[in-house]
Amino acid sequence: MITFDWKGVLPAVTTKFTDNDELDFDAFDINLNAQLEAGVDGFILGGSLGEASVLSDDEKFALLAHTVEFVNGKVPVILNIAEQTTKAAVAYAQKAFDKGADGLMLLPPMRYNSEARETVAYLTTIAKSTELPIMIYNNPVDYKVEVTLDMFAELAAYDNIQAVKESTRDISNVTRMINRFGERFKIFTGVDPLAMESLVMGADGWVAGLVDAFPKETVAIYRLIKAKRYDEALAIYRWFLPVLELDIHPKLVQYIKLAEVATGIGTENVRAPRLPLIGAEREKVQKIINDALAARPELPVGSWGKLTEVAL
Repeated sequence: MITFDWKGVLPAVTTKFTDNDELDFDAFDINLNAQLEAGVDGFILGGSLGEASVLSDDEKFALLAHTVEFVNGKVPVILNIAEQTTKAAVAYAQKAFDKGADGLMLLPPMRYNSEARETVAYLTTIAKSTELPIMIYNNPVDYKVEVTLDMFAELAAYDNIQAVKESTRDISNVTRMINRFGERFKIFTGVDPLAMESLVMGADGWVAGLVDAFPKETVAIYRLIKAKRYDEALAIYRWFLPVLELDIHPKLVQYIKLAEVATGIGTENVRAPRLPLIGAEREKVQKIINDALAARPELPVGSWGKLTEVAL
C-alpha cells in the first residue's frame, strides 16, 4: 500500500481552461508553483471546485499525469472520484493508480441518494479494489448522503480508508470522530469558513478552496494553529473570513477563479454551463476580494514556505 502523512493544507485545485475551452496547462503550472512555494502539503484534483462534472475522463487523467510529473514526488497528488456506478468508480480507481496518483478522495455515489448499506458497500468495494489510500468526502449538505459515525465504524476495517474530508458543517463532528475512533481516521476540515474552528478542535488538516488564490495565508493559518500561536492565526483568519465565505456558494468556482485572477495566479475561464460573473454579482464579489487585498496582512516569519526551509 502507498503511504504518506495525511496532514497539512491540501488545495482542491481549480482546472484552468484556455479561451478555446481546452485545458490550460501553462496557467495550471503557475498556480501549482505558487502553492508549492507557499508550502502546501499535497494537491487534490478533479473535485467540485475543479469542475469535475464537466471534464472528460481523458481530461481528468491528463491533469493527473501532468500534475504527477510537475510535482515530481514533492507532495502527494490525490484524485477525486465522483461516479454514478460502483463499476465505473472501481475502474477509475485502478486507472488512477496506473497513472501515478498517490491517493484518492472518494464521494458516495453521485445522483442517487444511497442508504447506509448501499453507501458502505460502494465505498468498501472501491477500497478493496485498490492499493491507494483513501479520504472519504463527507458532505451531506451538497451531496445529500451522510457517512455517519456508525458507517465509519464499518469502514475502519479497511486499512486504506485513512482520512475524512469533514464537510458536514457541524464542527462538533470533529470531536465525535476523535472520541469514537481516536487517531484511526485523519480528519480534514473541508469548509473554508469553519477551518480555524475545526483545526482548533483537533482536525489534522485542511482541504482548502481559497488557498487557490491565497496560498501563503492559508498555510500560515494552519501552521500557526498547529504551533498553538492562536492569536496570530486568529488575526489572519478574521481578515480572511469574508473571502473564505466565497467557498460556500453555488458559484464557488467562478468566485474563487476571480480571486485567482486578482492575485495573479489564475484565469477566470470556466466551462459551460458555468459562465463568468457579470453585473452586480461580479461587483460584489470583486469588492470582497479587493477589500481583502487592500488590507492584506503581513504574515509572521516562518509561517509559510517550503517545509525544508521553514520551521516554526
